[in-house]
Amino acid sequence: MRVSREQANRNREHVIDVASRLFREHGFDGIGLKDLMKSAGLTQGAFYKQFASKEDLVAQASRRALGGSTEQWIEATEKNPDNPLDAAIAFYLSEDHQEARMDGCPIVALGADAARQSPDVKASFEAGVKAHLDVLGQMISAASEAEREEKSIAILSLMVGALTLARVVNDPEMAKSFLDAAAKKVREIA
Repeated sequence: MRVSREQANRNREHVIDVASRLFREHGFDGIGLKDLMKSAGLTQGAFYKQFASKEDLVAQASRRALGGSTEQWIEATEKNPDNPLDAAIAFYLSEDHQEARMDGCPIVALGADAARQSPDVKASFEAGVKAHLDVLGQMISAASEAEREEKSIAILSLMVGALTLARVVNDPEMAKSFLDAAAKKVREIA
């Protein structure tokens, strides 16, 4: 049965959405195309009508995941316009975000995998990191643009590192310690 162009586009977008979540849960190499397409409710044959390769899907799913992550930051800060940094900290360095592996920060979930990927995938991550830095830069005080950039880089590095460490330990108290200590230092830096 032939699929309309409109349905094919919806299917493609759905596959990208599903892949962005599954890659965050399993890693880029942790799920095969067959299982990914099954999770999207489509056949593996449909994949090759939509994407040039798995690498193509990885780049697009990464772009989607990082864009969604940036949107989460923006939404969090809009909830507390009087103190957007505290809102970002409360969202990002939370136990809920720590547990949200499929929908959480793709930098934390896939950063090490992305470092071993193609330039296209790295470009998706680079664009996402820059978007996160831009959002952070709007929330911090600085005497110069260079200082603002340096603080944004330090804050993002600290937050990503703390969330990564919180996710890799079994002890919930230790995990919370990473998140709390990072929140305290982010406020000091900002």
